[in-house]
Amino acid sequence: MTGSNPVFSFTRLATDGAARRGRVTTAHGTFETPCFMATATGATVKGLTVDTVRAVGAELAICNTYHLMLRPSAERVAALGGLHKFMNWSGPILTDSGGFQVMSLSKLRDMTEKGVVFRSHIDGSKHELSPERSMEIQHLLDSNITMCLDECTPHPATHDEAARSMRMSMRWAERCKKAFVQRPGYALFGINQGSTYGDLREESARHLRDIDFDGYGIGGLAVGEGQAEMFRILDINVPALPDDKPRYLMGVGRPDDLVGAVMRGVDMFDCVMPTRSGRTGQAFTRRGTVNMRNARHLDDNRPLDATCACTTCTGYSRAYLHHLFRAEEMLGPILLTTHNLYYYQGLMRDMRQAIEAGSLQDYAAAFHADQALGDVEPLS
Repeated sequence: MTGSNPVFSFTRLATDGAARRGRVTTAHGTFETPCFMATATGATVKGLTVDTVRAVGAELAICNTYHLMLRPSAERVAALGGLHKFMNWSGPILTDSGGFQVMSLSKLRDMTEKGVVFRSHIDGSKHELSPERSMEIQHLLDSNITMCLDECTPHPATHDEAARSMRMSMRWAERCKKAFVQRPGYALFGINQGSTYGDLREESARHLRDIDFDGYGIGGLAVGEGQAEMFRILDINVPALPDDKPRYLMGVGRPDDLVGAVMRGVDMFDCVMPTRSGRTGQAFTRRGTVNMRNARHLDDNRPLDATCACTTCTGYSRAYLHHLFRAEEMLGPILLTTHNLYYYQGLMRDMRQAIEAGSLQDYAAAFHADQALGDVEPLS
Protein backbone atom coordinates (compact mmCIF):
# COMPACT_ATOMS: atom_id res chain seq x y z
CA MET A 1 0.00 0.00 0.00
CA THR A 2 1.50 3.32 -1.02
CA GLY A 3 0.40 6.85 -0.33
CA SER A 4 -2.81 8.02 1.32
CA ASN A 5 -5.03 6.78 -1.52
CA PRO A 6 -3.77 3.37 -2.64
CA VAL A 7 -5.13 1.81 -5.79
CA PHE A 8 -7.39 -1.19 -5.51
CA SER A 9 -5.42 -4.32 -6.36
CA PHE A 10 -5.46 -8.11 -6.18
CA THR A 11 -2.12 -9.88 -5.80
CA ARG A 12 -1.79 -13.65 -6.14
CA LEU A 13 0.80 -14.87 -3.64
CA ALA A 14 0.55 -18.62 -4.27
CA THR A 15 -1.51 -21.20 -6.15
CA ASP A 16 -2.31 -24.87 -5.61
CA GLY A 17 -4.21 -26.33 -8.53
CA ALA A 18 -7.05 -23.92 -9.24
CA ALA A 19 -6.91 -22.49 -5.70
CA ARG A 20 -5.32 -19.08 -5.16
CA ARG A 21 -3.77 -17.45 -2.10
CA GLY A 22 -3.97 -13.68 -2.50
CA ARG A 23 -4.18 -10.24 -1.00
CA VAL A 24 -6.58 -7.41 -1.85
CA THR A 25 -5.58 -3.79 -1.22
CA THR A 26 -8.18 -1.06 -0.74
CA ALA A 27 -8.31 2.52 0.49
CA HIS A 28 -9.14 1.16 3.96
CA GLY A 29 -6.45 -1.48 4.19
CA THR A 30 -5.88 -5.02 2.96
CA PHE A 31 -7.51 -8.40 3.41
CA GLU A 32 -6.11 -11.84 2.75
CA THR A 33 -7.77 -14.35 0.43
CA PRO A 34 -9.42 -16.81 0.41
CA CYS A 35 -11.56 -14.88 2.90
CA PHE A 36 -14.90 -15.07 4.64
CA MET A 37 -16.56 -11.70 5.30
CA ALA A 38 -18.13 -10.69 8.59
CA THR A 39 -21.85 -10.20 7.89
CA ALA A 40 -22.76 -6.74 9.21
CA THR A 41 -26.19 -6.47 7.58
CA GLY A 42 -27.43 -3.29 9.27
CA ALA A 43 -23.96 -1.89 9.97
CA THR A 44 -23.48 -4.38 12.82
CA VAL A 45 -22.52 -8.01 13.26
CA LYS A 46 -25.49 -8.93 15.43
CA GLY A 47 -24.56 -9.08 19.11
CA LEU A 48 -20.86 -8.35 18.68
CA THR A 49 -18.70 -5.25 19.00
CA VAL A 50 -16.24 -4.47 16.23
CA ASP A 51 -13.42 -5.28 18.65
CA THR A 52 -14.74 -8.84 18.96
CA VAL A 53 -15.16 -9.10 15.19
CA ARG A 54 -11.56 -8.03 14.68
CA ALA A 55 -10.37 -10.41 17.42
CA VAL A 56 -11.85 -13.46 15.68
CA GLY A 57 -9.77 -12.58 12.60
CA ALA A 58 -12.25 -10.93 10.23
CA GLU A 59 -10.68 -8.34 7.93
CA LEU A 60 -13.56 -7.55 5.54
CA ALA A 61 -17.15 -6.67 6.49
CA ILE A 62 -20.21 -6.89 4.24
CA CYS A 63 -23.11 -4.49 4.76
CA ASN A 64 -26.54 -4.53 3.18
CA THR A 65 -27.53 -1.74 0.80
CA TYR A 66 -31.26 -2.54 0.92
CA HIS A 67 -31.48 -2.41 4.72
CA LEU A 68 -29.30 0.69 5.07
CA MET A 69 -31.14 2.65 2.37
CA LEU A 70 -34.37 2.09 4.33
CA ARG A 71 -32.92 2.61 7.79
CA PRO A 72 -31.20 4.93 8.65
CA SER A 73 -30.77 5.96 4.91
CA ALA A 74 -27.60 6.33 2.89
CA GLU A 75 -27.86 10.12 3.03
CA ARG A 76 -27.88 10.06 6.84
CA VAL A 77 -24.90 7.70 6.97
CA ALA A 78 -23.00 10.00 4.61
CA ALA A 79 -23.83 13.05 6.74
CA LEU A 80 -22.50 11.22 9.78
CA GLY A 81 -19.14 10.56 8.15
CA GLY A 82 -19.68 7.39 6.13
CA LEU A 83 -20.14 3.77 7.01
CA HIS A 84 -16.65 3.19 8.43
CA LYS A 85 -17.05 5.95 10.99
CA PHE A 86 -20.73 5.19 11.59
CA MET A 87 -20.09 1.57 12.63
CA ASN A 88 -16.54 2.13 13.97
CA TRP A 89 -15.02 -0.32 11.46
CA SER A 90 -11.75 0.96 10.03
CA GLY A 91 -11.16 -1.95 7.66
CA PRO A 92 -12.49 -2.62 4.16
CA ILE A 93 -16.25 -2.80 3.59
CA LEU A 94 -18.16 -4.46 0.74
CA THR A 95 -21.79 -3.59 0.15
CA ASP A 96 -24.22 -5.65 -1.85
CA SER A 97 -26.42 -3.89 -4.39
CA GLY A 98 -29.78 -4.47 -2.70
CA GLY A 99 -31.10 -6.61 -5.55
CA PHE A 100 -31.49 -9.86 -3.63
CA GLN A 101 -33.29 -8.23 -0.71
CA VAL A 102 -35.64 -6.35 -3.03
CA MET A 103 -36.68 -9.71 -4.46
CA SER A 104 -36.84 -11.65 -1.19
CA LEU A 105 -38.10 -9.13 1.37
CA SER A 106 -39.97 -6.25 -0.26
CA LYS A 107 -43.64 -6.09 -1.13
CA LEU A 108 -45.44 -5.22 -4.38
CA ARG A 109 -42.41 -5.23 -6.65
CA ASP A 110 -42.68 -3.73 -10.14
CA MET A 111 -39.59 -4.52 -12.22
CA THR A 112 -38.86 -2.93 -15.58
CA GLU A 113 -35.77 -2.31 -17.68
CA LYS A 114 -35.35 0.96 -15.77
CA GLY A 115 -35.12 -0.74 -12.38
CA VAL A 116 -37.45 -1.90 -9.64
CA VAL A 117 -40.09 -0.06 -7.63
CA PHE A 118 -40.93 -1.72 -4.33
CA ARG A 119 -42.50 -1.20 -0.95
CA SER A 120 -40.45 -1.49 2.22
CA HIS A 121 -40.95 -4.60 4.34
CA ILE A 122 -40.63 -2.31 7.38
CA ASP A 123 -43.36 0.27 6.86
CA GLY A 124 -44.70 -0.19 3.34
CA SER A 125 -43.13 3.03 2.03
CA LYS A 126 -42.44 3.17 -1.69
CA HIS A 127 -38.89 3.19 -3.09
CA GLU A 128 -37.17 2.93 -6.44
CA LEU A 129 -33.89 1.14 -7.03
CA SER A 130 -32.17 1.46 -10.39
CA PRO A 131 -28.57 0.67 -11.33
CA GLU A 132 -27.76 4.37 -11.02
CA ARG A 133 -29.46 4.74 -7.63
CA SER A 134 -27.72 1.62 -6.30
CA MET A 135 -24.36 3.11 -7.29
CA GLU A 136 -25.31 6.40 -5.62
CA ILE A 137 -26.34 4.70 -2.38
CA GLN A 138 -23.17 2.63 -2.15
CA HIS A 139 -21.10 5.72 -2.89
CA LEU A 140 -22.83 7.62 -0.07
CA LEU A 141 -22.11 4.71 2.26
CA ASP A 142 -18.42 4.94 1.25
CA SER A 143 -18.18 1.26 0.42
CA ASN A 144 -14.75 0.04 -0.69
CA ILE A 145 -16.24 -2.68 -2.90
CA THR A 146 -19.51 -1.81 -4.65
CA MET A 147 -21.60 -4.56 -6.23
CA CYS A 148 -23.55 -4.06 -9.46
CA LEU A 149 -27.33 -4.18 -9.27
CA ASP A 150 -28.60 -7.40 -10.82
CA GLU A 151 -31.82 -9.35 -11.01
CA CYS A 152 -31.70 -12.42 -8.79
CA THR A 153 -32.95 -15.15 -11.10
CA PRO A 154 -35.47 -17.40 -9.35
CA HIS A 155 -34.74 -21.10 -8.98
CA PRO A 156 -35.72 -23.19 -10.77
CA ALA A 157 -35.90 -21.26 -14.03
CA THR A 158 -36.24 -22.35 -17.64
CA HIS A 159 -33.41 -21.60 -20.03
CA ASP A 160 -35.44 -18.78 -21.60
CA GLU A 161 -36.28 -17.28 -18.20
CA ALA A 162 -32.66 -17.47 -17.07
CA ALA A 163 -31.42 -15.96 -20.35
CA ARG A 164 -33.85 -13.01 -20.15
CA SER A 165 -32.91 -12.34 -16.53
CA MET A 166 -29.16 -12.65 -17.11
CA ARG A 167 -29.18 -10.38 -20.17
CA MET A 168 -31.06 -7.66 -18.32
CA SER A 169 -28.51 -7.94 -15.50
CA MET A 170 -25.75 -7.49 -18.07
CA ARG A 171 -27.43 -4.34 -19.41
CA TRP A 172 -27.73 -3.10 -15.83
CA ALA A 173 -24.04 -3.91 -15.31
CA GLU A 174 -23.14 -1.56 -18.18
CA ARG A 175 -25.18 1.21 -16.54
CA CYS A 176 -23.57 0.53 -13.16
CA LYS A 177 -20.11 0.87 -14.70
CA LYS A 178 -21.06 4.24 -16.20
CA ALA A 179 -22.58 5.50 -12.94
CA PHE A 180 -19.82 4.28 -10.62
CA VAL A 181 -17.54 7.07 -9.34
CA GLN A 182 -13.97 5.94 -9.91
CA ARG A 183 -11.50 6.81 -7.14
CA PRO A 184 -8.27 5.30 -5.83
CA GLY A 185 -8.72 2.34 -3.51
CA TYR A 186 -12.37 1.70 -4.42
CA ALA A 187 -13.73 -1.04 -6.68
CA LEU A 188 -16.79 -2.12 -8.62
CA PHE A 189 -17.59 -5.82 -9.01
CA GLY A 190 -19.79 -7.25 -11.75
CA ILE A 191 -22.05 -10.22 -10.99
CA ASN A 192 -22.18 -13.33 -13.14
CA GLN A 193 -25.64 -14.85 -13.64
CA GLY A 194 -27.21 -17.59 -15.75
CA SER A 195 -28.83 -19.96 -13.26
CA THR A 196 -27.64 -23.56 -13.75
CA TYR A 197 -27.06 -23.23 -17.50
CA GLY A 198 -23.40 -23.42 -18.45
CA ASP A 199 -23.82 -21.64 -21.78
CA LEU A 200 -25.55 -18.70 -20.08
CA ARG A 201 -22.88 -18.52 -17.38
CA GLU A 202 -20.20 -18.34 -20.07
CA GLU A 203 -22.14 -15.71 -22.02
CA SER A 204 -22.48 -13.64 -18.85
CA ALA A 205 -18.76 -13.98 -18.12
CA ARG A 206 -17.86 -12.78 -21.63
CA HIS A 207 -20.10 -9.74 -21.27
CA LEU A 208 -18.65 -8.86 -17.86
CA ARG A 209 -15.08 -9.23 -19.12
CA ASP A 210 -15.87 -6.86 -21.98
CA ILE A 211 -17.20 -4.25 -19.54
CA ASP A 212 -14.07 -4.80 -17.39
CA PHE A 213 -14.68 -4.79 -13.64
CA ASP A 214 -12.29 -4.76 -10.68
CA GLY A 215 -13.64 -8.11 -9.49
CA TYR A 216 -16.38 -10.58 -10.25
CA GLY A 217 -19.21 -11.91 -8.15
CA ILE A 218 -20.85 -15.24 -8.89
CA GLY A 219 -24.54 -14.87 -8.07
CA GLY A 220 -27.61 -17.04 -8.25
CA LEU A 221 -26.13 -20.12 -6.57
CA ALA A 222 -26.85 -21.76 -3.21
CA VAL A 223 -30.54 -21.06 -3.87
CA GLY A 224 -31.73 -24.65 -3.77
CA GLU A 225 -29.81 -26.30 -6.60
CA GLY A 226 -27.71 -28.48 -4.26
CA GLN A 227 -23.98 -28.63 -3.70
CA ALA A 228 -23.15 -30.99 -6.59
CA GLU A 229 -24.94 -28.72 -9.07
CA MET A 230 -23.28 -25.63 -7.58
CA PHE A 231 -19.85 -27.21 -7.97
CA ARG A 232 -20.68 -28.24 -11.55
CA ILE A 233 -21.50 -24.63 -12.41
CA LEU A 234 -18.36 -23.36 -10.67
CA ASP A 235 -16.27 -25.78 -12.75
CA ILE A 236 -17.69 -24.05 -15.85
CA ASN A 237 -17.99 -20.53 -14.49
CA VAL A 238 -14.75 -19.85 -12.62
CA PRO A 239 -12.36 -20.56 -15.55
CA ALA A 240 -14.43 -18.15 -17.68
CA LEU A 241 -13.66 -15.25 -15.32
CA PRO A 242 -10.43 -13.21 -15.46
CA ASP A 243 -7.55 -14.89 -13.65
CA ASP A 244 -6.08 -11.63 -12.37
CA LYS A 245 -9.19 -10.36 -10.55
CA PRO A 246 -10.83 -11.53 -7.31
CA ARG A 247 -13.77 -13.94 -7.57
CA TYR A 248 -16.58 -13.75 -5.04
CA LEU A 249 -19.14 -16.54 -4.55
CA MET A 250 -22.11 -14.71 -3.09
CA GLY A 251 -24.14 -16.05 -0.18
CA VAL A 252 -22.10 -19.23 0.40
CA GLY A 253 -22.08 -20.95 2.79
CA ARG A 254 -21.49 -24.14 4.71
CA PRO A 255 -17.91 -25.10 5.62
CA ASP A 256 -17.79 -27.90 3.03
CA ASP A 257 -19.11 -25.45 0.40
CA LEU A 258 -16.19 -23.14 1.18
CA VAL A 259 -13.58 -25.89 0.90
CA GLY A 260 -14.95 -27.10 -2.43
CA ALA A 261 -15.25 -23.60 -3.86
CA VAL A 262 -11.73 -22.57 -2.80
CA MET A 263 -10.40 -25.68 -4.56
CA ARG A 264 -12.18 -24.41 -7.68
CA GLY A 265 -10.55 -20.96 -7.55
CA VAL A 266 -12.97 -18.79 -5.56
CA ASP A 267 -11.41 -16.07 -3.37
CA MET A 268 -14.21 -14.41 -1.38
CA PHE A 269 -17.31 -15.58 0.48
CA ASP A 270 -20.14 -14.29 2.64
CA CYS A 271 -23.08 -15.94 4.34
CA VAL A 272 -25.36 -15.32 7.31
CA MET A 273 -24.99 -18.96 8.37
CA PRO A 274 -22.37 -18.64 11.16
CA THR A 275 -24.07 -15.65 12.79
CA ARG A 276 -27.66 -16.82 12.30
CA SER A 277 -26.77 -20.31 13.54
CA GLY A 278 -25.02 -18.80 16.55
CA ARG A 279 -28.22 -17.00 17.50
CA THR A 280 -30.28 -20.19 17.26
CA GLY A 281 -27.95 -22.53 19.17
CA GLN A 282 -26.03 -24.25 16.37
CA ALA A 283 -22.24 -24.34 16.55
CA PHE A 284 -19.74 -25.25 13.84
CA THR A 285 -16.80 -27.37 14.94
CA ARG A 286 -14.00 -29.43 13.44
CA ARG A 287 -16.27 -32.46 13.80
CA GLY A 288 -19.42 -30.96 12.31
CA THR A 289 -22.35 -29.04 13.75
CA VAL A 290 -23.47 -29.19 17.38
CA ASN A 291 -26.91 -28.19 18.71
CA MET A 292 -26.37 -26.54 22.08
CA ARG A 293 -30.06 -26.85 22.96
CA ASN A 294 -29.73 -30.64 23.00
CA ALA A 295 -30.26 -32.14 26.49
CA ARG A 296 -27.10 -34.26 26.20
CA HIS A 297 -25.07 -31.14 27.04
CA LEU A 298 -26.85 -30.57 30.36
CA ASP A 299 -24.00 -31.94 32.55
CA ASP A 300 -21.14 -31.78 30.02
CA ASN A 301 -18.24 -29.85 31.52
CA ARG A 302 -16.14 -30.07 28.34
CA PRO A 303 -15.58 -27.06 26.08
CA LEU A 304 -17.52 -26.91 22.85
CA ASP A 305 -14.32 -27.79 20.95
CA ALA A 306 -11.14 -28.55 22.88
CA THR A 307 -9.05 -27.77 19.79
CA CYS A 308 -10.49 -24.24 19.45
CA ALA A 309 -8.71 -21.22 20.96
CA CYS A 310 -11.67 -18.80 20.86
CA THR A 311 -12.81 -17.10 24.07
CA THR A 312 -15.98 -19.21 24.13
CA CYS A 313 -14.16 -22.54 24.02
CA THR A 314 -11.39 -21.50 26.40
CA GLY A 315 -13.74 -19.96 28.96
CA TYR A 316 -17.07 -21.80 29.02
CA SER A 317 -18.41 -25.35 29.16
CA ARG A 318 -21.04 -27.02 27.02
CA ALA A 319 -23.23 -27.25 30.11
CA TYR A 320 -23.05 -23.47 30.55
CA LEU A 321 -23.79 -22.76 26.90
CA HIS A 322 -26.73 -25.18 27.06
CA HIS A 323 -28.02 -23.38 30.16
CA LEU A 324 -27.80 -19.97 28.46
CA PHE A 325 -29.87 -21.09 25.50
CA ARG A 326 -32.45 -22.94 27.59
CA ALA A 327 -32.77 -19.89 29.87
CA GLU A 328 -32.91 -17.55 26.83
CA GLU A 329 -30.02 -15.48 28.15
CA MET A 330 -28.62 -13.07 25.53
CA LEU A 331 -25.06 -14.15 26.33
CA GLY A 332 -25.69 -17.53 24.70
CA PRO A 333 -26.06 -16.18 21.14
CA ILE A 334 -23.15 -13.80 21.72
CA LEU A 335 -20.77 -16.58 22.80
CA LEU A 336 -21.85 -18.97 20.05
CA THR A 337 -21.69 -16.30 17.33
CA THR A 338 -18.18 -15.45 18.51
CA HIS A 339 -17.15 -19.10 18.27
CA ASN A 340 -18.73 -19.63 14.85
CA LEU A 341 -17.00 -16.60 13.35
CA TYR A 342 -13.70 -17.71 14.87
CA TYR A 343 -14.21 -21.18 13.37
CA TYR A 344 -14.96 -19.78 9.90
CA GLN A 345 -11.96 -17.43 10.02
CA GLY A 346 -9.76 -20.31 11.15
CA LEU A 347 -11.02 -22.46 8.27
CA MET A 348 -10.03 -19.77 5.76
CA ARG A 349 -6.66 -19.21 7.45
CA ASP A 350 -5.91 -22.95 7.34
CA MET A 351 -6.78 -23.08 3.64
CA ARG A 352 -4.53 -20.10 2.93
CA GLN A 353 -1.67 -21.89 4.67
CA ALA A 354 -2.41 -25.14 2.82
CA ILE A 355 -2.33 -23.35 -0.55
CA GLU A 356 1.01 -21.78 0.35
CA ALA A 357 2.36 -25.23 1.27
CA GLY A 358 0.91 -26.89 -1.84
CA SER A 359 -1.08 -29.27 0.36
CA LEU A 360 -4.71 -28.20 -0.15
CA GLN A 361 -5.78 -31.64 -1.39
CA ASP A 362 -4.44 -33.24 1.80
CA TYR A 363 -6.08 -30.54 3.91
CA ALA A 364 -9.43 -31.09 2.21
CA ALA A 365 -9.23 -34.85 2.75
CA ALA A 366 -8.49 -34.36 6.46
CA PHE A 367 -11.28 -31.80 6.75
CA HIS A 368 -13.88 -34.16 5.28
CA ALA A 369 -12.64 -37.06 7.44
CA ASP A 370 -13.02 -34.97 10.61
CA GLN A 371 -16.47 -33.72 9.60
CA ALA A 372 -17.61 -37.30 8.90
CA LEU A 373 -16.75 -38.39 12.46
CA GLY A 374 -19.44 -36.17 13.92
CA ASP A 375 -19.80 -34.89 17.46
CA VAL A 376 -20.02 -38.25 19.21
CA GLU A 377 -16.73 -38.76 21.02
CA PRO A 378 -14.88 -35.97 22.87
CA LEU A 379 -13.15 -33.53 20.52
CA SER A 380 -9.41 -34.03 20.89
